[in-house]
Amino acid sequence: MTYVSENFWHDAVNKATTDLFTFGYKHIIKPHFIFNQTPDVAHSQMIDFCKVTRNIPPLMWLCREMLDYTDPILETNVMGVDFANPFGLSAGLDKDCEMPVLLDNVGFGFETVGSTTSRPCPGNPRPWFHRLPEYDSMMVHVGLANEGSAVVIPRAENAWTKAKSMQVSVSIARTNDSKTGDLDEGIEDYCISMRRAAGRTAMVEVNISCPNTMAGEPFNQSPEALDKLFTELDKIDRPQPTLVKMPLNKTWPEFKDLLDVLAEHNVQGLSIANLQKDRTGMSIPRDWEGGLSGSPCYATSNERIKQVYREYGDRFAIAGIGGVFTPQQALLCARSGASFVAPYVCRLDAIGGNGVEMVANIVDTLLNANVETEVLAAGLKTVPQVESCALAGAGYATMTPDLFYALAHHPLTDAAVEIFDDNWHAQYGQTTTLDFVK
Repeated sequence: MTYVSENFWHDAVNKATTDLFTFGYKHIIKPHFIFNQTPDVAHSQMIDFCKVTRNIPPLMWLCREMLDYTDPILETNVMGVDFANPFGLSAGLDKDCEMPVLLDNVGFGFETVGSTTSRPCPGNPRPWFHRLPEYDSMMVHVGLANEGSAVVIPRAENAWTKAKSMQVSVSIARTNDSKTGDLDEGIEDYCISMRRAAGRTAMVEVNISCPNTMAGEPFNQSPEALDKLFTELDKIDRPQPTLVKMPLNKTWPEFKDLLDVLAEHNVQGLSIANLQKDRTGMSIPRDWEGGLSGSPCYATSNERIKQVYREYGDRFAIAGIGGVFTPQQALLCARSGASFVAPYVCRLDAIGGNGVEMVANIVDTLLNANVETEVLAAGLKTVPQVESCALAGAGYATMTPDLFYALAHHPLTDAAVEIFDDNWHAQYGQTTTLDFVK
């Protein structure tokens, strides 16, 4: 395989087109086509855009050549599944599996479609989303709207088998409709979707933590209910690894009780965790229903990740969900055995983030989780970035030869060396220091 990072011209074109796309998104697409619409409309238009573009092969080829970035340092293996990179999309956005072709061609390492349910589900009354930019968050109240696992899972299988490099997973959940019954009905609902998913995707995720449903979250309310569910799911033969999407708003003892159950079942990984219910200290209209995504989840999610690893070690692979090139993703790489994690500092800066700050956060997270994985600050372009990343704790960096050369030079240093050289020759002529030790 030829990597973009190993081809100077391909790497240069990739960086230039990524910067151009980022500029166009920030200054044209975002203000004029997304944020001038309600989030519900913007979401629907995005899905429609993916449906159209996936049927334009030349455009998909162009995306792959110009935007898909490959580097061997980003490759990893988790739960026996090979990933081109740990950059992925968790469940919740692409509920009906309409986006994999585009995501695969722009360079995503994985996508989890869904959550999908045994019966088609219309979801909750709209609006489903409310923007909260002051909290770097969005209120989500979709209620598992999807076309049903009989439709979604075959699409996921088709996407997975045709993907060029992206792994495709499917998230299954309990149907949210008026037919919802008792615990046994809920178990059979999950089992129907699990039978449909067995062997048809790279991974399968069992969502036990959607807060926006008629039935609530009965399978994370007690260890007994969770054990009963997975006792039945274990009877379904499936070759792919299974993850469980965990709830966020549990005390550690409650969370641990659930993990003790899962540790005894056919579960290889955990998705931790999004949709914060706690609105304490936040000014949000009372009639806005749903859970909070984004920054309100960050601290609690990271704390749970650290606690799980300290208590269970490598028993569970951990997927930190809800971000891109974040400490959670760094932790996922570390848990999989990677020697390095590589946040791309300039690219994070380009999309409005703070690349150096993210390096510092990743270093802190890995140290707190007591792992030995090194942090490599990738794609540095300026001397101040190198200095800041070093101070933030990065042990390694990648940069252009010109920048490497620039690190050793400073106008005062160059002048001082020139003066020293002139004084030396005035005093000793062409004699060198080696002549004094002969």
